[in-house]
Amino acid sequence: MARVEVDRDIRYLDKNGNLLRSRTELSVSKMLSFLGQIYEYNVKIESKDKINGFVTVDFRVGDRYIEVIDSEVEIEKFKLLRRKMPELNLIALGYSKYASKINELDSIFLFDSEKSQTGSIFVEDPSLSFDYAHILPLVEKCSILHGHTSTIMVEIIGQMKNNLVIDFGQAKNIIKEVLNAVDHKFFISKRYLRTEDTLHYYIEFEGPKGNFNLQLPKTTTFLLAGEATVETLSTEIIKLLAVKMPPNVEALGVYVYEGANKGSHIIAEIKKIDRE
Repeated sequence: MARVEVDRDIRYLDKNGNLLRSRTELSVSKMLSFLGQIYEYNVKIESKDKINGFVTVDFRVGDRYIEVIDSEVEIEKFKLLRRKMPELNLIALGYSKYASKINELDSIFLFDSEKSQTGSIFVEDPSLSFDYAHILPLVEKCSILHGHTSTIMVEIIGQMKNNLVIDFGQAKNIIKEVLNAVDHKFFISKRYLRTEDTLHYYIEFEGPKGNFNLQLPKTTTFLLAGEATVETLSTEIIKLLAVKMPPNVEALGVYVYEGANKGSHIIAEIKKIDRE
């Protein structure tokens, strides 16, 4: 079995216990450690022209600095450092999509070759739908038992192999298998669970429409960590999909439509961790 973590669960820690911001920063820290370099992370440097009093650079090795570039904001930060603090022995490290935006020849950009291309596909089909019931005790209009028919669209993102992220037929079969697991289920937050026995959950809450006391068969009930909103359903479907995806898949996006012209989109990085 494998445990699946979405992006909010993932933590990038280096050997010194520093909580890094991205996988690229983790790669830099590993490279420095491999080369036997002692480094400091997230270093504050006093700014001579009082740019907010100080600036923060990702890594310091002796009197040299490395800034990891993986966003537009960090491009602007790097340019500002170069302009305002030219004496700083600073190099940028990032990916090729930012190379054209930084002119410094001594900066390093990693080219995403065809062998390591990231791609995505999306699967949307009227047959990809499920029916469910839920209660949202915190929302007056939705605090009584009611149901929906929802369609979904799934985006699958990952490293391409033989110019494919995943075969459309395989992806559709996985999605249908997950939807069968949630179809015609009753969704509610487990915060309202009072007790349970072998066959039933006993749910109780005081809502805008009065006191609810429900005995629910376990076979038709789906307890959720959060409220049974369409956002939570999107996240839950991602978790169910993730364990069935091939290892090259790195992220999933799920759109769940709740009726016409409204719904939720959640996109999450996934990480499979094998249990010993």
